[in-house]
Amino acid sequence: MNKVQIIIQARMTSTRLPGKVMLPLCDSTVLQVVLDRLSQLRPYIIVATTNDGSEQPIIELCDKLDVKTYRGDTDDVLSRYYEAAKFHGADKNTTIVRITSDCPLIDNELCLKVIEKHLEKQFDIVNLGPHSGYPRGLDCCAFSFKLLEHTQKLATSKEDREHVTLGMAKFLSVSTYSFAEGESLSHWRLTLDELDDYKAIKAIYSEFANKLEFSYSELKKMLKEKPELTDINSHVDQKVV
Repeated sequence: MNKVQIIIQARMTSTRLPGKVMLPLCDSTVLQVVLDRLSQLRPYIIVATTNDGSEQPIIELCDKLDVKTYRGDTDDVLSRYYEAAKFHGADKNTTIVRITSDCPLIDNELCLKVIEKHLEKQFDIVNLGPHSGYPRGLDCCAFSFKLLEHTQKLATSKEDREHVTLGMAKFLSVSTYSFAEGESLSHWRLTLDELDDYKAIKAIYSEFANKLEFSYSELKKMLKEKPELTDINSHVDQKVV
């Protein structure tokens, strides 16, 4: 996996819940929980944060954990991803993995499945996300640096610059593989956008005694047994792209 970069976008200036990635969780912070949940993949991780002056808490945490960082444009996330990858040595054959820092229930094994599938080089984009039945908050997407660079050169709209993968199929015909959950659980919100999302995530971790070592299958089993946990934030609307 020497040709892999896992880029996690993280900022302090979220409009709905400012500073959410540094909120307390499991005796650490949301961002550290994300990094710890991906501990097996830590050597490949780059945290792509902002350069607007608000990012120092993120930089300090990553420095403490010996995680690579890059500071880039706050709103142009596409350029931030491209520059972060290039700064840390990506070439056209490097597999880039997109993860967001507001997913503290991200699953290491599911991400590894995405990475391994993309490394087979049969598909341009490999996805795992809510559109395939998975709960929102486990999202992982892999693509080549070559495709990222192509999109970076051609994308001009605000939406395509803000959302890294949104414009990829607009400028080049691509083949995509999506992992299917097998059932529809996309109504479960395991992502952090609003205060009630935070309450739900804290309640879920409380059921696991604030331990981080549990699998997706264990998480799914517990949420089916305790539907009151996913009811906490079921009213929160996902931001529309």
